[in-house]
Amino acid sequence: MKSSKKEKVSFYSMFWLFIFGSCFGWLYEVIFSLVVHGVFINHSALVIGPFNICYGICACALTFLLYRFKDKGIIPLFLISFFLGSLLEYIMSWGMELVLGFSAWDYSDMFLNINGRVCLVMSTLWGILGIVWIKYIYPVIEKIINKIPKTLGDKLIIGLSIFLVFDLALTISAVIRAKECDDGVEPRNAYESFLDNTFNRDYLYNMFNNSWSE
Repeated sequence: MKSSKKEKVSFYSMFWLFIFGSCFGWLYEVIFSLVVHGVFINHSALVIGPFNICYGICACALTFLLYRFKDKGIIPLFLISFFLGSLLEYIMSWGMELVLGFSAWDYSDMFLNINGRVCLVMSTLWGILGIVWIKYIYPVIEKIINKIPKTLGDKLIIGLSIFLVFDLALTISAVIRAKECDDGVEPRNAYESFLDNTFNRDYLYNMFNNSWSE
């Protein structure tokens, strides 16, 4: 499959960028936690699989907006990534709080933060990440996407889409059930017992450790 400008912004390309970005973000966060804190933290946003969907969304947005500037200097790339990454992080933090009742990060103690959702340090990292992504990481991923047979790729997209919807629903139900456990509510059926034994409070705390209260 030959690359074209149209394909770079197509649903097909964006879906695979979302998957690659989600997995890359998960790996980045895991390595960061191991190096800085010396512990393994499962930074997936979903209970099954290495999918940090915040990074997946940002990978698509950064690629869509930065591709036209990929041959420009690092300053325009940095500034666009800085502000776009900050905006997306703020929206995702707000959305997570709206849906799940909490945000997976809190920068309230960081310098120049806005409502604890974004801060200068992380915004700067978004600026740097945007440059690294569009200059070095995206070109490699683009080649991999172009090597996936279209027929196989379409089937994989259908399968992964179904799985991600299931995974998201499972994650939301696990969070709701864990909050019920915190309130002393006993399991009312086999499914809730399964959640208590599998995707329980301890499991979720390792995922959302920055904000899940003790």
